[in-house]
Amino acid sequence: MALAASLFLRQSQSLVMTPQLMQSIQLLQMTHFELNQFIEQEVEKNPLLEIASGEDGVRDFERGGDDYSSGSDDHRHAENPGSDEGFQPDLYDSATTGGADSAPDAFDGGLDNVFPDDAGPRSADAPELLGQWKSMPGGGEDGEGYDLDDFVASRKTLADVLNEQIPFVLPDAIDRLIAQHLVDQLDDAGYLQGSTAETALKLGKPVAAVERVLARLQELDPPGVFARSLSECLAIQLRARDRLDPAMAVLVDNLELLARRDFSTLKKLCGVGEEDLLDMLAEIRKLDPKPGTRYETSASEAVVPDIVVRAAPDGRWQVELNPDTLPRVLVHREYYAAVSRHTDRNSEDYAFLNECLQTANWLTRSLDQRARTIMKVATEIVRQQDAFLMHGVDHLRPLNLKTVAEAIKMHESTVSRVTSNKYMLTPRGLFELKYFFTVSIGSAEGGDSHSAESVRHRIRTMITQELPDAVLSDDDIVDILRKGGVELARRTVAKYREAMNIPSSVQRRREKRALAKAAAS
Repeated sequence: MALAASLFLRQSQSLVMTPQLMQSIQLLQMTHFELNQFIEQEVEKNPLLEIASGEDGVRDFERGGDDYSSGSDDHRHAENPGSDEGFQPDLYDSATTGGADSAPDAFDGGLDNVFPDDAGPRSADAPELLGQWKSMPGGGEDGEGYDLDDFVASRKTLADVLNEQIPFVLPDAIDRLIAQHLVDQLDDAGYLQGSTAETALKLGKPVAAVERVLARLQELDPPGVFARSLSECLAIQLRARDRLDPAMAVLVDNLELLARRDFSTLKKLCGVGEEDLLDMLAEIRKLDPKPGTRYETSASEAVVPDIVVRAAPDGRWQVELNPDTLPRVLVHREYYAAVSRHTDRNSEDYAFLNECLQTANWLTRSLDQRARTIMKVATEIVRQQDAFLMHGVDHLRPLNLKTVAEAIKMHESTVSRVTSNKYMLTPRGLFELKYFFTVSIGSAEGGDSHSAESVRHRIRTMITQELPDAVLSDDDIVDILRKGGVELARRTVAKYREAMNIPSSVQRRREKRALAKAAAS
């Protein structure tokens, strides 16, 4: 067959992931903290973008800027995507916010008689002090910008507390240098992570000198700090209480037997009776296994909910996006129009300006679409888990991504991205959206299936309420669950129990009997 060149016309369809589409998908998965960082980066690169809030944002919007507002009613409030009559999310009632303008009419807002006894003249320094006060955060006449966090005293860290004590126990400068190296090797719990041999080799000092310094450091507060193991940590605290006798030392050295609740072996090793062993165990419970955690280790951040669910007066659920987690972005079209009129259309500046406008428009649309998508998913979750919100975790329904995706006509991957690292504040508490998606467990009587989380809650409740003489085995729990309509295998019960850090029935029986005898004595 002879080879010949020919020309064909072929039509095909393909899905291409553009950079903007990829960024839109990433925006959907971002937390509000990551979203704010991303927007700040875009604002730095784009002169047509601005982050605005409060009255400044309103004024900028009124003079011609387009606005993506976190508080617009069209996506803040729930829309009912389903047809269930029992779930009809209500719009936010402005009456529930209260009328700020009407407050002075109802209450005595006068400030004339707040300090009736203060009739003395002002000092000459009063105007200057008043100016200084107004210059402080929140010191303006309108009271705006006041933040109590600006006046909160910082907490001391473990290293700060130890460094204050070291000069009193180690007068020698070389010993203090060794001590500083040992302080740097402490973890958040107060345990020494490095070895004395490595520290001695690094500083060029004998190991005995490092051990001597370490022994002095173990006398500092909090008791138990600079320990290299849990046994040593407890021994240091018992020594400070003058309770480290030979029997207690043996108990501390055999903590693995204590973890297994093997009290008979411990009595033999310690050479004590049952009553003395119970007293020793009570002494152990008073100790702190992590003495360093009482001090500030790192800045802790509170979880801010992305969705807020409230009970409406008519019994329905009110679903809203939290405006604190949604940024407000302004697009300055007047600025674009003014600059473009004086810019050559064939220049690079004009091309850059158009690109900035396209990017700004894409960002506002993406943020609006992100808010709408989160709202749709959250509303469907609330509709599906209405019984949980009404009655608690026992009524948590089994739910998967496919069910929600089909209800709101979206792909499962989109729902998965929305529920990642997003939180919902409900009357039952604060929950991650992933919490509402649980595995389905079949019913023993052929009825509705049960949620794995609700079954775990049942197991935890049964074990908490069991008596010392009636400790439930895994088989007993299986039988009780089957009578309650839950079909579950014994190995699954054991897996759930271990995941909740609940010991076996043998260990629980030993511990509960010991606690019962200690309470009776």
